[in-house]
Amino acid sequence: MDIFDMFFGSGHSRRRECRGKDVIHQLAVTLQELYNGAVRKLAVQKNVICDKCEGRGGKKGSVETCPNCRGTGMQVRIQQLGPGMVQQIQTVCPECQGKRERINPKDRCKNCQGRKVVRERKLLEVHIDKGMEDGQRITFSGEGDQEPGLEPGDIIIVLDEKEHEVFRRSGHDLIMRMELTLTEALCGFQKCIKTLDDRDLVVTVIPGEIIKHGAVKCVLNEGMPQYKNPFEKGRLIIQFLVHFPTQIDPSAVARLEELLPPRLEVIIPDNAEEVSLIELDPEQEARRQRTHKQVYEEDDDYGHQRGGVQCQTH
Repeated sequence: MDIFDMFFGSGHSRRRECRGKDVIHQLAVTLQELYNGAVRKLAVQKNVICDKCEGRGGKKGSVETCPNCRGTGMQVRIQQLGPGMVQQIQTVCPECQGKRERINPKDRCKNCQGRKVVRERKLLEVHIDKGMEDGQRITFSGEGDQEPGLEPGDIIIVLDEKEHEVFRRSGHDLIMRMELTLTEALCGFQKCIKTLDDRDLVVTVIPGEIIKHGAVKCVLNEGMPQYKNPFEKGRLIIQFLVHFPTQIDPSAVARLEELLPPRLEVIIPDNAEEVSLIELDPEQEARRQRTHKQVYEEDDDYGHQRGGVQCQTH
């Protein structure tokens, strides 16, 4: 039962039945379009009332109420279940296919073949405002499928944000990664960032300011514009990834030690054992852990099954 009918009666259902269904289309958009705003043209197919028969489906007077279901569109059949027990089964009327009326084939409209509606191509102009989000809906009221006796529904466009190669959106913020060499991380650098509206931002780190691997900094008012308030923007968040060299010339180690902070002196016990470090692939290790966990769970399930059966002793 419709919860609205419980409180407000069946008037709500009648109003809902007087309106056609909404048509939903998905539109792929880029992050640039959501940042700058855009206008996209979208061609859709929709049903419109046939203008040849004015939505009757045939000649005037040729449409009659289905005599089989008496215009209900449904047929009730009574089935005997047993002595004094019957069951009512309701099915769609086979004569009119639930349409409540029928038209003689020779009187049907040649344009719509008696369907009362025809397919038509409609070109929509979709305005994407600055700051709109993935999944946001743009509604074209009354542009849905037409049907005689019903108010047309809406065409609803759902925005589907495509992944960007540099930026990732989080609310009003934009997030990006910036790769640095060890020299840049230790000695400072200048780098340019191309924004989504094609401007160049210069990021400067002065010599002496060290950027750690994984460090996160932000630039205010360079994120996504706010919807309906595009002059207010979020933050541009930058995560720095420092690439260390794979090998250093042994002859340069002494000079590096002179420049870098001193190493901590470690006292090694006499009975200490020398071990070797081996490279470990994190992805391969994660797969190995998942496989191990799966095997363990299967063994555990098998053990429970065996434990559930007990031998009877005499």
